Amino acid sequence: MPEGSVSAPRRRLLGPGASPPSSYVDVVNMAWETSQFPGIRHKVLFTDSASGMSTLLFKLDPGAVVPLHEHTGIELTYVLEGSLEDEEGCCTAGNFVSRPAGNTHEARAPHGAVILGVFMRPNHFAAGQKFFTETPR
Repeated sequence: MPEGSVSAPRRRLLGPGASPPSSYVDVVNMAWETSQFPGIRHKVLFTDSASGMSTLLFKLDPGAVVPLHEHTGIELTYVLEGSLEDEEGCCTAGNFVSRPAGNTHEARAPHGAVILGVFMRPNHFAAGQKFFTETPR
């Protein structure tokens, strides 16, 4: 296809009409946002306010702690750098942990970490803090 030309939208396979467009995110050039938790920064890659589903990239400084919280939906976490641990185990770089709804824990990054987290709904924190994609109190 010649440069600058636009093709007709692809039709859906399972429904009428055109395929909805993809959303590309320039993560590398996004600024890290400071969270309300000391030593934890994040980038919101995807969020759907209707369902609460979100995907975030987190950077945790050495010693950072995600305070006691309960997962209200499934959480999927892939550790890119460092490690994330709790009383159930330790997830190191290149590894993955999933947590079912109802799982309650406090996560620590003793040596720091960069993680990709996918959440079905925002977590409920014991001290009442709001999740990263919710409006703080």
